[in-house]
Amino acid sequence: MQQASSLFTRLEYRLAQQLFHTRWLPRSPRTQRLTMHLFQRCADAGHPAALSVYGHMLFHRGITPQDKARGARYVLEAAQGDDTRAQYQAGQIYEYGCALYPRRDDHAVTWYARAGEAGHSLAAARLARAYRDGELGLPVDAERQAHWQTLADRFTGLDEALDTNEAGTRH
Repeated sequence: MQQASSLFTRLEYRLAQQLFHTRWLPRSPRTQRLTMHLFQRCADAGHPAALSVYGHMLFHRGITPQDKARGARYVLEAAQGDDTRAQYQAGQIYEYGCALYPRRDDHAVTWYARAGEAGHSLAAARLARAYRDGELGLPVDAERQAHWQTLADRFTGLDEALDTNEAGTRH
């Protein structure tokens, strides 16, 4: 039964993704509510990508502080499950803070480092900038700045190559 529910959750997540990314479908309030409902169901079921996507949407688009806090909780759960995008988002949550999660530079650095080491170019670039300018409680360190900048450049190149390859196969 667990496998069937997991399959159903994956199918719901795929449907939510399709609704979210489909350009030909009218963006009616009803479609948006359905999409958000599907993402929420999948996140509540523990689907890792749904935790990241839905949490990100709640954190950045939520109206109430409770929405933002719930979004941050979802993102952090996905980050702990090794979702690279969520790890970067967790770094942002701790860098800027919110009602439930106050600003913590040490936590932000930890999450940015985990995401950067896993291949997230923006996380590596953020750490490079932090070491260059002495931000996030880090000392100015040219050697560490160069290390993170090298990773950011390498991952940015990989991201661009993947995007080019995918664009070529979508005809």
